[in-house]
Amino acid sequence: MRKFPIVLLLMFFLASSAHALQWAYPFVVWNGDVYEVKLEEMIEESEIGKRLGEVETKPHEMTGDHYGNASNYFPIGTNYYEIKGISTSSAIAVENNEQWVKAVYAHKAPFHIKNILSNVFLIITVAALLMMGMVYYVYRKNRSTRHV
Repeated sequence: MRKFPIVLLLMFFLASSAHALQWAYPFVVWNGDVYEVKLEEMIEESEIGKRLGEVETKPHEMTGDHYGNASNYFPIGTNYYEIKGISTSSAIAVENNEQWVKAVYAHKAPFHIKNILSNVFLIITVAALLMMGMVYYVYRKNRSTRHV
């Protein structure tokens, strides 16, 4: 009789549960900022400015973690545009079935290490510093062996 509670507890703790994260609202992330998409607020084509970027990643379904230009609603490849006369710090336009909808600034995107690792400028800067360090090391080593 003692084995039954132990087996029941093991089943309870080891059983995997299938659940997905439910989002409070559709969003897009651009340039480190999260924008809440207002699906009911259409933007006229005459108000669309230059292309800003596109959805590149999707958030993790269980944790909600995301990095880079992401969206919980739109597929990868969905384009973002500026809205003429409105600062991108306030709102952007998101392409939706050959139309555009407004996305308003909500908050800064949470920190994710992949945002740093995917930054090309940072990678080039670090590589250049490492190369300069190696050149300096070789120079110092050759200089110290010549004086001996």
